[in-house]
Amino acid sequence: MASNFIVAIGAVLPMFLQMLVGVYVKKARLLNEVELNHVNRMAFRVFFFFMMFYNIYTTNIETAFRPGLMLFGGLGLLGVVLVATLFTCTIEKDNRRRGAMIQAMFRSNFVFMGIPLIMNTFGDDMIAIPTMMIAIIVPLYNIISVIILETFRGGSFNVAHIILGVFKNPMIQGALLGAILLIAGVKIPAPFLKPIQQIAAATTPLALIILGASFKAGTFHHHLRQLVIAVSAKLIVVPAVMIGLAVFLGFRGIELVTILGIFATPCAVAGFAMAQQMNSDAELAGNCIVYTSAFSCITMFAWMLALKTLGLF
Repeated sequence: MASNFIVAIGAVLPMFLQMLVGVYVKKARLLNEVELNHVNRMAFRVFFFFMMFYNIYTTNIETAFRPGLMLFGGLGLLGVVLVATLFTCTIEKDNRRRGAMIQAMFRSNFVFMGIPLIMNTFGDDMIAIPTMMIAIIVPLYNIISVIILETFRGGSFNVAHIILGVFKNPMIQGALLGAILLIAGVKIPAPFLKPIQQIAAATTPLALIILGASFKAGTFHHHLRQLVIAVSAKLIVVPAVMIGLAVFLGFRGIELVTILGIFATPCAVAGFAMAQQMNSDAELAGNCIVYTSAFSCITMFAWMLALKTLGLF
């Protein structure tokens, strides 16, 4: 039991310590709001591009390509969206809150927190498997979020515009370029590949520090019921159902922890900006991010400890 506890701590604690560095950066006013936004944009457009490129380009396709995992992740996400939509429309009448709640229930911080969780557990050598999942999960997050938020603000969505937006995502661009060069057998000389590797290695710590520096507490009293429902669903109900189903279907090891990273990590930070831009309840969306991130230090540890104790990874 003690060894299982140490493994769970080792997987979760480093992430939150790096986020605490970000909290310190904010408290010490080392970055103001404008500067933080610029650093965040740089991380998204540059660092994540190189991280995706390097991880895909250096992948051993024979060991990293997991069609069963990809199918489960994609279909599972669609299933969560469907159930979350039906449930939310039953208990909530305000369309602006409906969009924010549904997005909070299905859209996880897989890139910022799921990937580090897997790296801390299995090491950098196995990162190609969850990186492959980014190419499936991130486009689905973006497409579904647009559809949900547009639907519940009474708008219309342009399919071509959505698809174009997905291909403009630096993570998707990096993954596509890496895949093309890998499949084509193009060899990048070591002096060029080395700095790409170094930028890729710096991406996760930088992203977690930015995440910690971005936290903002807001008022929640006028939407406490909706917040409790969304947070409980995101951190407890959805992971319990999806992890239970994954175990039943035979997923183990890094595949199971990848599924945990997809469905049990807190709400994605991007959800707030999207809710704000698309006339959803941005305050509720922001609080879902803050409180799922805060409580996930407990729930993610509990999920990792449970899976390790049961010998599932």
